[in-house]
Amino acid sequence: MVRFGMALAAIVAISGSVAAAPQPDEAGRALDLLKASIGFQTVEGHHQVPVYAAYLKSVLVKGGFAASDVVFTPIGETGTLEATWKGSDPSLKPIVISDHMDVVAADPKDWTRSPFKAVVENGYTYGRGAIDDKFDVSVVITALTTMKQQGFKPKRTIILALSGDEETDMHTAQALAKKLKGADIVLNGDGGGGTLDENGKPLLYGLQAGEKTYADFEIAFTSAGGHSSRPGKVADNPVYRVAKAIDRIAAYQFPPQANELTTAYLSSMAKRTSGSLGQAMQRFAANPKDTAAADELSADPEFVGQVRTTCVATMLSGGHALNALPQRAAVSVNCRIFPGVKISEIEATLKKVVDDPDAKFTILGNPTSSDASPLEPRIMAAVKKAVEANRPGVEIVPSMSAGASDSLYFRAVGIPSYGVSGAFMKPSDDFAHGLNERSPVDAIPGALRQWHSLLTTLASE
Repeated sequence: MVRFGMALAAIVAISGSVAAAPQPDEAGRALDLLKASIGFQTVEGHHQVPVYAAYLKSVLVKGGFAASDVVFTPIGETGTLEATWKGSDPSLKPIVISDHMDVVAADPKDWTRSPFKAVVENGYTYGRGAIDDKFDVSVVITALTTMKQQGFKPKRTIILALSGDEETDMHTAQALAKKLKGADIVLNGDGGGGTLDENGKPLLYGLQAGEKTYADFEIAFTSAGGHSSRPGKVADNPVYRVAKAIDRIAAYQFPPQANELTTAYLSSMAKRTSGSLGQAMQRFAANPKDTAAADELSADPEFVGQVRTTCVATMLSGGHALNALPQRAAVSVNCRIFPGVKISEIEATLKKVVDDPDAKFTILGNPTSSDASPLEPRIMAAVKKAVEANRPGVEIVPSMSAGASDSLYFRAVGIPSYGVSGAFMKPSDDFAHGLNERSPVDAIPGALRQWHSLLTTLASE
């Protein structure tokens, strides 16, 4: 802990008010909060999110927030927790900090250690949520309470907005986005972050400023059926028809697309990638109409999501008896849609690809689409300054996620959202959603420095 304290530096707000300097014991307090947080089994169906939220409220109140400024709102078995730190200028739009309290399920029988009892071992904190997302929840709350205690006065209101079902239905994020519509920006700790090589050397910092839209379609065919001894026309069999539809979808590639995030990301990765793949990145970043480069990138699962919309068959159902002609067959198709493209446009394209007027298309669930957030100079400058406080000299690389976070719903209501996790990790240490999830203990001090800098800068503008 002495090393943590020596590494922390003072930060001065650009408005002239002095920001709270990270305290020598602050990393220890953040680690203690993370360990306690892992102990709450905030998995869907366990009704622990409200209990965990009550605990976090007690930490915030002890750290200087008024109890009336920390509000839990129940939504089903889960809910949201909001902590408001009012700024001195009410005319300025607030900053929202987004994180989530829930975690994915974990079966103790499969884990080396108990997933819901934190263990610190060999420089890592083990437990479900150790990185996703209780690491950032713990760091942010510790940073906020330190800044409170040391007298920082934000000019712009800061709202900590924690959702409770990010890993499942995401209803709480939708409620928060609707309530907080009109905020200046969202800083999401559940996105972005730094990459270390296997020797622990910083490689880059990914600023997540966009994510693809998740959408599921069911494509179904029906018929009157009949006895299997009388097959009839092949064209009338729903199983054959759905098979033909699958073949057509498998053979189709959506056209290449690019935005400022993907071109910046591929330009940076090209410098780190040898051979023809790196050359393809460079060519596509320079000319997104280079279809040959796009096709080469699309052949690699790591990069196909960066250059186009993807749709893939994921589930099949059909028939009702072994000795009967099927009356119904259906395929589920999962699409990850490029930012800015409407779900209806993808549905229209799939209908053309399937090319069967009897195919019944159904959009499953209630997917939401959003565009990428702009790389505004003031945001980029603040992020660069903050990352510099964490890991000096690291390149900032804007990125687009192929998955989904709560930022999706904030972007959908017009709030620019940025994934700015303070964690730097090796790819080999990332077990989020997997067995033996862990986070490096030595990532905490830098993450605290990063949040102190980011909040000080942006809340003082």
